[in-house]
Amino acid sequence: MSTLFRLSAFFRQGYRWLLWLLMWPLTAGSLPDKPLTLRAEPLALQPPTFRVAQVRDERPERRAVAWLLPAPGTNPAAPRPTDLQGGAEAALQQFAAQSIPTQPGTRPVRVRIRTLRITEKAVPGGRVEGEVQVQLAFDWLRPDAAPLLLTEYRSGARYGRLATDAAVVEPALRQVLAGGLRYLNRWLLQAAEQDARLATRVQPSFRYDQRQTESDTLFYDPARPLRWSDFTGPPRAGIYAAAVFPGFSYQGKPRLRNGVLELDITLQIFVVRSSSWVGPGKNAYYLAHEQRHFDLVKLVAERFRRSATADSLTVEDYNSILQRQYLRSFMEMNRIQERYDAETHHGTNAAAQQRWDQQIEADLRRFGVE
Repeated sequence: MSTLFRLSAFFRQGYRWLLWLLMWPLTAGSLPDKPLTLRAEPLALQPPTFRVAQVRDERPERRAVAWLLPAPGTNPAAPRPTDLQGGAEAALQQFAAQSIPTQPGTRPVRVRIRTLRITEKAVPGGRVEGEVQVQLAFDWLRPDAAPLLLTEYRSGARYGRLATDAAVVEPALRQVLAGGLRYLNRWLLQAAEQDARLATRVQPSFRYDQRQTESDTLFYDPARPLRWSDFTGPPRAGIYAAAVFPGFSYQGKPRLRNGVLELDITLQIFVVRSSSWVGPGKNAYYLAHEQRHFDLVKLVAERFRRSATADSLTVEDYNSILQRQYLRSFMEMNRIQERYDAETHHGTNAAAQQRWDQQIEADLRRFGVE
């Protein structure tokens, strides 16, 4: 009995081993292959302009990056899903960190993975053909503004391999990804001198238009005060002896240089001659009163110039910021002109006129206007 029992047990155990061996190819074939490990690819960027601060996987299907055919005789013979070691985000982040030289001051960039896929098919002769497809989007992670889309990269590659050797798969993918990082570096080097969005800061500079070449416009020049001949408009009936029409404006020309948006601003402080008029009672006293209207605009323009500093302007919105500062200054100009006329009674109150003269002179000296 004991011998029969041992034989029976042996056959039962052997049956279980046989069943496991028959099932093993099916079970093993349905599991993903060993993940692909991206190796570093020294890029030798000259010079490096960015660092990969973040990677985001935006693929609709994120289970795998590759669908690789198994070795011949494996059951099933369908392509197997194979992912990158640690997943696509971590793998690409590590690949970039190991491949791009570290340099301070480079732009932090987010890489968004739109497409990252390897597919294979069998061809005659026991070989396999593979295709790599990559689409990446690159965003600049600006410190004080929303991320800015810089550019996109689309590329691919084809490879052939023996059905029994998949060693070529990782290098094919690695070269396409390295090409994307090299492309971004070239793009940044070229765009840095052309694309104002890439400026790191705004540096305004000011100059004053003092041309005296326009027949109807007199630009402010301390060396060239108002003359009665500048009042060419027809006289108007009323209580005023004269009226001047001053104003100010600005024109800005941006220029990108070495990553800095240099903003060349021309200030124009002017009197429109044809809108300025004088009646029959003109004299030097009233001319001096009208000159103070012109001086007050000069002071407002000086305050506008000092408000438009590098600290107040941003690359993203410098134009709107300048316009808002100008509108505030323009409203200030109107208020101060009305106050000046109200307190001096359009120049007829000599004591008030003297107080305004002294204050205006002091303010002009404070701004360096002589």
